Formats: sequence, structure tokens, C-alpha cells
Amino acid sequence: MDESADAGIYARHSPYLERYVQIGVAGDRVLSISFPDQPDENAVEGDEANEHPLLDQLFEYLDGVNEVGFDDVQIALTVPTDQRDILETLRTIPYGESVDVEAIARMTPDLNPEDDDDLITVRTALDKNPIPIVLPDHRVRNGPSAAPPGVEQKLRSLEGL
Repeated sequence: MDESADAGIYARHSPYLERYVQIGVAGDRVLSISFPDQPDENAVEGDEANEHPLLDQLFEYLDGVNEVGFDDVQIALTVPTDQRDILETLRTIPYGESVDVEAIARMTPDLNPEDDDDLITVRTALDKNPIPIVLPDHRVRNGPSAAPPGVEQKLRSLEGL
């Protein structure tokens, strides 16, 4: 992502999702991605938002023509450490592949896929994921997504899941 990007909230309407894609950024780091029906009143729209590199990358992904990875996107997670580890694990799930909650627990250091408390921690992290798509919780079959259900289904459909 372009290091010269300004801090703020940027939004662009997605015809595919039938709602806005809204990002919160601070410099070169993304803080949040959400999918509101209407953008935040402080969001930058129009030409300025249309030139934001992360929105361009997200919309290339939503076009579904090419596989788009987000490995280069710098993130700023403000979540508890146990949730951070889980969310970072999501980045290792390749485009077009899905896993279950137990696999996420198995893939995350210090979690046990047979421990109910650890599985609850995984589900909580997925539900509170501040950066859906970049941290692809829609690739977890039996877990919640931070994206609205309709958005989650379209993301899964886009990737053939």
C-alpha cells in the first residue's frame, strides 16, 4: 500500500456487494474495513476515494477476474494478543480455499483445537475482525464473519467456496 496515503476514512460504492466498502487508514496502515449501506459522514468519497490504493486493490478483488492477494497490505490491529494471533493466521489461508474453526486453532500457536475455550476465542476473533477481506474470515466455514451475512456469502461465492 502507498505509504503516502493520508489518514482518514475512505468509501466507494460496490455494485457487486450492493453497499459501500469503507476503509479506515492511518498513513500506510489499514485499521478497518466495513460494508455500510451509507458511508460515514466523515468518509472521503468521489475522486479522492477513487484514487486510494487499497480501495483499488479491494475493487480489483471484488471484480473477481484475477486472484488478488493482500500480503502487501500493512495492518494495524488493536485487538487483544490472543485474537491478533488468530487474525494473523487468517492471512495464511490461500484464495479459494477454506478451513474450519478447528483448523484455525490448530494453525495458531498456543491454541488447542480440542479445547472449547480456545474454539470460543477463535470464534470471538473472527466475529470482531476489524479488517475483513484482508484478514479473510469468510474462508472459515463454520465460524462467524465480521462482514454482514450477505457480504460474506458474496465473498465466498467470488472465491468458489
